[in-house]
Amino acid sequence: MAILNTNWLTEKYIDFEYKKYILLAFLQDVDKDFEVQKLYPSLRELVTHYRQLVSLKEKKEEMFKNFPQSAEGIDAENMRIIYQNMIEDTEIMKQLESIVDFSIPRFQKYLSEGRKIYEAIESQLNIFPVGVVPLHAKEGYIFIRDGKNADTTVYEYDIALFEEPEAKYRGIHTQFVKTREMDMGVSYQYIKLELLKEKQEMPNPATYAIESNWLVPLEETLLPIAKRFLLKYVEKNAA
Repeated sequence: MAILNTNWLTEKYIDFEYKKYILLAFLQDVDKDFEVQKLYPSLRELVTHYRQLVSLKEKKEEMFKNFPQSAEGIDAENMRIIYQNMIEDTEIMKQLESIVDFSIPRFQKYLSEGRKIYEAIESQLNIFPVGVVPLHAKEGYIFIRDGKNADTTVYEYDIALFEEPEAKYRGIHTQFVKTREMDMGVSYQYIKLELLKEKQEMPNPATYAIESNWLVPLEETLLPIAKRFLLKYVEKNAA
């Protein structure tokens, strides 16, 4: 599992070689996860740290751009005044800048690779409703199954609206219910009827089956992709 400390850039020693070692060790773990198609938490870690690095670089550049300057001479040939920044990089800042410049393209490389794996898996998923779908499909059940598995994993899902200062967005939460073995007498509709008996407070839940033709890790890959796949499907069909 590839995990990188939130404060990896500034904790302990701010030294280029040391931070390079920390980063490359993390990316090596990411590489191992991607080789066996385990996308999470590696892909989420990559996104988080990449955004932090880009934000740090932009803020530093903005700070230097807006900091007061002093005139130090005149360029007579081009008829302009030469200015000098009144703030200089310290050795630590130079080390940080070197680390950031080294790290960003490497995060970009692995983000690109992770997204390709994600999109390839998502492209071969099939989704369809089980039974009649109610008008409001913000909660219900997901049946997840890969093409080589005789079991169906059942999750309860709930779609909620989140608000932040910049935007509103929808998120989906899932909770494991059970794993149901499939046989000649068990269909998705049969499992839904079982759930109706077991949880009567949901008399008409929206229920969807998501099938994968590929065998990929459930918790680390298939479930996270299936959740977002369902969210897009529900939003599209609600429009």
